[in-house]
Amino acid sequence: MNARSQTFDLTMEGRQVDEAVSSIFHTILFHRSLGKFMYKGEARYSVGTIGYMDVDCDFIDFTYVCCTSPRLDETIKREIGEFSRQLRSNESSGTGQISLEFFQRRKGRWAFLSESIPWEVWTIRLELINLTNEDDRQICRERVGDMLSDKIVYISEVMNRHDYLPKTPNQMELDSVFDTSYPDVQPYLFQFKFTTTGPSTNSVGKTVKKLFKETLSL
Repeated sequence: MNARSQTFDLTMEGRQVDEAVSSIFHTILFHRSLGKFMYKGEARYSVGTIGYMDVDCDFIDFTYVCCTSPRLDETIKREIGEFSRQLRSNESSGTGQISLEFFQRRKGRWAFLSESIPWEVWTIRLELINLTNEDDRQICRERVGDMLSDKIVYISEVMNRHDYLPKTPNQMELDSVFDTSYPDVQPYLFQFKFTTTGPSTNSVGKTVKKLFKETLSL
């Protein structure tokens, strides 16, 4: 099975990375999470509700919605924070990418082994810029906010498509599709992957960075 993939290219200041990536991944996970399953027998179940809250960004003119799950938020914050630290470090070229991958566990050839089969991947490719005055920073706040608004609308459109989703399994195999470790929410199984070790620039990055700088001068 080939995994569906979506890629976003973004350019911003280093201090905006955590909030920008969080807004996208929290939005995706909000759509890719369910309430806790409560089984009544092996195949009959009911689904709990998911709480949600608004999050206001500090370095971007933007507000997004996320699940009210402290442990899920902690997981996302930890993974994005590590990526952000490496991306902004002196050893980094200022370019990198981070992916949110949804997968399903399937039994392998041996009974004690399982395979992780990805079915949807969301990737954010980032390039950092350095701004030297507050006027440019304010324009950047607005521009990044506008870009994120477009991405969130697009995510919502994708989520409303009748694309493949893993079938809900019986109770014994629930953790082959969902992450059941969270006490207040049940997301599809997911993992993060990131890298900051690519070439310092590429053709896409150069074009995006040039266009972004041009908008600041308008």
